[in-house]
Amino acid sequence: MSERDPIRRRVFGSLLMNAVLRWESLVTLVVTMILFFAVPTPQIFGVLLPAWAWLIMGGVAEGALVLSALTDPEEAQQAIAKEFESKYDLAQIRNSVSRERLRTAMDYRRNMLKLLKGHNGAMRVQLADTVNQVNDWIGRMYDIAQHIDAFETNELVERDIRMVPQQIEKVRTRIERESDERVRADLERQLKQLELQKMNLEQTKNSVKRAEIQLESTLSSLGTVYAQMSLLGTRSTIDSGSIQRQRIEIQDEVNSLQDTIDAMEEVQLQTLRLGE
Repeated sequence: MSERDPIRRRVFGSLLMNAVLRWESLVTLVVTMILFFAVPTPQIFGVLLPAWAWLIMGGVAEGALVLSALTDPEEAQQAIAKEFESKYDLAQIRNSVSRERLRTAMDYRRNMLKLLKGHNGAMRVQLADTVNQVNDWIGRMYDIAQHIDAFETNELVERDIRMVPQQIEKVRTRIERESDERVRADLERQLKQLELQKMNLEQTKNSVKRAEIQLESTLSSLGTVYAQMSLLGTRSTIDSGSIQRQRIEIQDEVNSLQDTIDAMEEVQLQTLRLGE
C-alpha cells in the first residue's frame, strides 16, 4: 500500500488539475463573471439576490464539474495510464533491443486498457485486475532492462573480461618458470583469485544473456495474455476458471522475472566483492 499511495495521490492531483483546466470549467468561470458584473441583482423565483449569489452558483456548478471528472472511470483510467508510463521512461533504456521489447509491452498494455472500455460490471473488474498484474510484469521487465544496461555500460567489467584471461596466462607462465617455493605459492594464490574472478565474470555475462532471452520470451507470453483477454472480452459471461488460470500464469511469469533480477544482482554483487 505504501508504494501505491503516492501513485494514487499523483493520479488524484492529475485528475483534479484536468478537471479545473477543462473547457467546461473555463466556460463556467466566464459566464459567472459576466452575470456577476452584468446582472448585479439576480432574481430567482421572484426573490432578489445580491450579486455575490452568482459566485456561489458558479462555484456550485464548478464543484459539480470537478466531482464528475473525479468520479469518471474513463478519466481515472487515462490518468493512471499516463502516470504508469511516466514511471517507466523508455528513453532511459540504452539497449535498443530491450527498449523495443518494452515499447511493445507498453503497446500490449494500452490495447488491454482499450478492452476495458467496452465492458462494465464484473467483467471490467476482472480485466482491470489482469492489467494491474501486467503492470507488475512490465515493471520487472524494465528492471531487467536496466540491469542489462548496467552491465553493458560498465567499462571496468568490460576491461576485466578482456584482461583477466590474459593475466591468467601470464601468471601460469610465471609459475612454470618460478623456482622459489614461496614466490610460487604466492603466484598460485593469485592464479586462483584470477580464475575465480573469471568465473564470476562469465556468470555475469551468462546471466545477462539469459535475461535477454527471458525478455523475449516474456514478451511472447504477454502477447498470449492479450489474446486471452481479447477472447474473454467477447464473452457475455465470466469464465472464472480461465481468469484464475490466467492470473496464475501471470504471477508465475512475474516471479520468474524477479528470480532473474535477484540472480543478476547476486552475480554482480559477487563480482564487485571480488574486485574490492
